[in-house]
Amino acid sequence: MRIAIVEDDDPYRGAIAALFELANGFGPAIQFSRADEAIAAARTAPAGKAPWDLVLMDIEMPGIDGIAATAAMKGVLPGIPIVMLTAFEDPEKILAAIRAGADGYLLKRSDPSDILEEVRSVAAGGSPLTPSVARSIVAHVRSAAPPSPAATQNWNLSEREMDVLRQLVDGRSYKQIGAALNVSIDTVRTHLRHVYRKMQVHSAGEAISRAIKSGVV
Repeated sequence: MRIAIVEDDDPYRGAIAALFELANGFGPAIQFSRADEAIAAARTAPAGKAPWDLVLMDIEMPGIDGIAATAAMKGVLPGIPIVMLTAFEDPEKILAAIRAGADGYLLKRSDPSDILEEVRSVAAGGSPLTPSVARSIVAHVRSAAPPSPAATQNWNLSEREMDVLRQLVDGRSYKQIGAALNVSIDTVRTHLRHVYRKMQVHSAGEAISRAIKSGVV
């Protein structure tokens, strides 16, 4: 898997690149210190041929920030998975990144093995959030306004899909959900793909927000 890392902190970018290059299943990382350089490289790629398989994107960078860069890169390469890898736990930034098209949101302080696992999850069609990030979204959405009884719906989710959604809202990782429900991580991913399709969302953050606003959980 070809990873592009967009990060202005040179030592940290080098450390993350080394992490992936030493892990099974990854090739040499493509590194950018500025978001505009990564966007320019995406625009020069032949039509339909992305120059990388997944992007790790910081938020605070000189010039174009990571949220604006995510929206711009999705405009050039709509199908490319983008995972925010940042120090920010501000729920407004998290939701802004998700609205811009981010497929996952991880914190830099996460254990390196967790970062590898979550990136593999995105590549397999998942949309991970660091558990503390999921909890931040839940607290933010719940504090905004109580759900309207008229808005309550269940999107025809199965009982097991509801179990997985509740675990997600509780801030659990895919691994923790699998352990709690006694199923594999691949099964968790499959259930979540069904949940996202039925709820007409594209990420864990959107699913959490919509579920709480609609009174499902």
